[in-house]
Amino acid sequence: MDETELWVEKYRPRKFDEIVGQESVVARLRSYVESGNLPHLLFAGPAGTGKTTCSIVLAREMFGEGWRENFMELNASDERGIKIVRGDPEHNVPSKIKNFARTAPLGGASIKIIFLDESDALTPDAQSALRRTMELYSRSCRFIFSANYPGKIIDPIQSRCAVFQFSPLSDADMRKCLQNIIEREGLSISPDAVDYIVRYSRGDSRRAINTLQASAFLSRRIDQNTVYLATSTPDPAEMKQMLEYAMEGSFLKARDILDSLLFDRGMSAPDIIAAIHRSVFDMDIQEDALLDIVSRIGETEFRVVQGGNDRIQLESLLAQVGLIAKKERAGQLKQRTLR
Repeated sequence: MDETELWVEKYRPRKFDEIVGQESVVARLRSYVESGNLPHLLFAGPAGTGKTTCSIVLAREMFGEGWRENFMELNASDERGIKIVRGDPEHNVPSKIKNFARTAPLGGASIKIIFLDESDALTPDAQSALRRTMELYSRSCRFIFSANYPGKIIDPIQSRCAVFQFSPLSDADMRKCLQNIIEREGLSISPDAVDYIVRYSRGDSRRAINTLQASAFLSRRIDQNTVYLATSTPDPAEMKQMLEYAMEGSFLKARDILDSLLFDRGMSAPDIIAAIHRSVFDMDIQEDALLDIVSRIGETEFRVVQGGNDRIQLESLLAQVGLIAKKERAGQLKQRTLR
């Protein structure tokens, strides 16, 4: 195992056949390659679903071995202002985008491709300036915009693009991706550990692969505990025990587990809150009580993000869980009906 190389890059697909989970997107991109042409594109969807990978594979398939000569990747979050489009004439700094777009394609290609990653981070002024650039150089250059939040892309750019919607990877596709890496790296991993990585990644392949590599750094034989250590997340059984103590009225026992997570293992409050949120749905709780608990979880996370004391807010959450469970046992919760 080459521990100096990120597996996200090492195992990035090089061909359309290697991409998993985006079959409809790949089918449309293949048709562009076959025709030798494409419109401006907008790749929209959550992180880690293959937007950058599809852009690079599209360039590889379209331009062949010399694909880098006709493909430029820019991360718009690094340079978000209008200078990324117009350059800086005051300091005699040319625009990277215009310089690349105005030159003729190399190697007999008909077009070039400019890939703007995280383009939803571009300022409105930069996006407005980009409209004219897209029109001026449309004969020789195509733009691919990648955005986690496509609503932040101005309408004039969206209307110039063919939109591709990327969806989170399914559990089956995620397991297929992980199993390929596990076999090629010669890892020994328990089924429970794979299941936890799949649940933890929530459709984000980049998070899943990075989690697997971080776990492999700790041990070549990976089990659930190894993954918990690699992700700095608590054991679900431990979270369930803490919630059960709180619901039974054993607040001090629940607080002891909380203190162990915060101080002995140094886990952050947002991570603990996320783990509580996942665990509470696996417990035997009446729906009315569950609604109240989820509402309290949301309030607690908001207060922590706003700067509230981590320990006080989490202890307050456990106390509220105990009070809700007490009311449930006493039959004091009112039935709610949808109107």
